[in-house]
Amino acid sequence: MQGVIRSYDPGTGDGIILCDTDLADYDLAPGSLVGTHFRMLRQGQRVIFDLDEDGRATGLRLGSEIDMGTPGFGPVPEV
Repeated sequence: MQGVIRSYDPGTGDGIILCDTDLADYDLAPGSLVGTHFRMLRQGQRVIFDLDEDGRATGLRLGSEIDMGTPGFGPVPEV
């Protein structure tokens, strides 16, 4: 799944990701940055993520600017 960081508190590690495909908010799982390239996150940053068994975001990776099926948007025009 891909989305953008809606909020992130570096002190507590709490954060929320807004998913591109269903526009749902997903809380970051505890320790979700451990073992990733990230030391912290910034609002608006694009990430790819997985969901754990409790439906929280984990396994964060760098996202891309390509639309991943955002509802209400047509296909990306070719340049």
